[in-house]
Amino acid sequence: MILKTEIPVAKNEYYEIDIDGMGHDGQGVGRVEGFTVFVLHALPGAKLKIKILKVKKTYAYGKLIDIIKPSAHRVNPVCPSFFKCGGCQLQHLVYSEQLKLKKQQIIDNIQRIGKLEDVVIRDVIGMTKPERYRNKAQFPVGIGSGSKDIAIGFYAPRSHNIVEIESCYIQHEMNDDVIKRVKDWMRKYHITPYDEVTGKGLVRHIFTRVGLKSGEVMVVLITNGTKIPHKDDLIKNICGISDHIVSIVQNINTKRTNVILGEQNIVLWGKDSIIDYIGDVKFRISPMSFYQVNPVQTEVLYNKALEYAGLTGNETVFDIYCGIGTISLFLAKKAKKVIGVEIVPEAIEDAKQNAELNYIENTEFYVKAAEEVVPELYAKGYKADVVVVDPPRKGCDEALLDTIIKMQVEKIVYVSCNPSTLARDLRYLEDGGYKTMEVQPVDMFPHTAHVECVMWIQKKK
Repeated sequence: MILKTEIPVAKNEYYEIDIDGMGHDGQGVGRVEGFTVFVLHALPGAKLKIKILKVKKTYAYGKLIDIIKPSAHRVNPVCPSFFKCGGCQLQHLVYSEQLKLKKQQIIDNIQRIGKLEDVVIRDVIGMTKPERYRNKAQFPVGIGSGSKDIAIGFYAPRSHNIVEIESCYIQHEMNDDVIKRVKDWMRKYHITPYDEVTGKGLVRHIFTRVGLKSGEVMVVLITNGTKIPHKDDLIKNICGISDHIVSIVQNINTKRTNVILGEQNIVLWGKDSIIDYIGDVKFRISPMSFYQVNPVQTEVLYNKALEYAGLTGNETVFDIYCGIGTISLFLAKKAKKVIGVEIVPEAIEDAKQNAELNYIENTEFYVKAAEEVVPELYAKGYKADVVVVDPPRKGCDEALLDTIIKMQVEKIVYVSCNPSTLARDLRYLEDGGYKTMEVQPVDMFPHTAHVECVMWIQKKK
């Protein structure tokens, strides 16, 4: 048998292709003579004319040139910047199909990577109103392409070219006015935007937080230096937007880095934080706090996690990767004791303050990497009846999973934002004596390719 090694596509050449799947980042997937091609803004069921942009050993990237036959589920995106901006990936797909696609993504990963065939995977819980749901926005500020004017918006896919945005379909409406007022102030006083190439210019980002239930709004201006010219006029302009503005903060970041926030915050006006609620739990949110960006769906997700935990009031719960204690405080109202673990010191300080804010006294919080502190706690005799993990996209460290298995925890509740690392970790736990009982996906990020899910994992009898 002669193996075919020649790649059937070439850069800058044109091909017709049928799209039969979606990649994890929202790109359509098709094949030319069996060779995989990813195409941005392509949907399953479509036949397209494409141009090959980049060729790798086992796959290529193509650009959509013409739609020969459209997908039956293709719709016109509401946002006029959709095809240029990198903020959304699926706004051109009818919302009910987005949910089906995300469920299939989870099924594919759990079966292909986790080698699990008999797991119950529920339909994705979507939003009644899947727009204007984000309570946090970060807008880069720079020099507009081909001009010296100020550009404020979002980065185009796989670049740092700013696509100017006047109104974002998935962000809170308040941001539209914030962007306009800051841009007007910059133009009036010739305030320079930051230039990533030279490292010069003052304003780097505009960062906002909105309390969905409290209505409180924080505006943060990230600057490449400490001095803000005509600061009083800036404050007046922003405060004029709404009485809901309660905090205006300057964050100083003078490093040549892609990291948005610097380490120093200066309150220019109002409070140093805002308050918001998830369910009946109150949270203090500062510029540095990690807080879920979709509070409506966060409440859905956490209630499901609480249901899977099945707490009776007698359990000790470990909440690993606890952040500012959002899940911890939900669990603490039903558990005997909750121990939270998080590597970020500022997040743990927020968690402790949030526990005090809610008069919750049955929590302990530890600052350290989960794979280090959990084995240490176990060695000291600590034992959990239920473990909740909400890891970053890279998933859980093996040392952590090993300790959970050694601890013989009766039940694990796993919250995941990455189906591939989730599937890997589920396989590891299954091999360690656990059974994945049920997966409940929740659409935390409508119109994007991301999907969150919560799992009930039970120790085998």
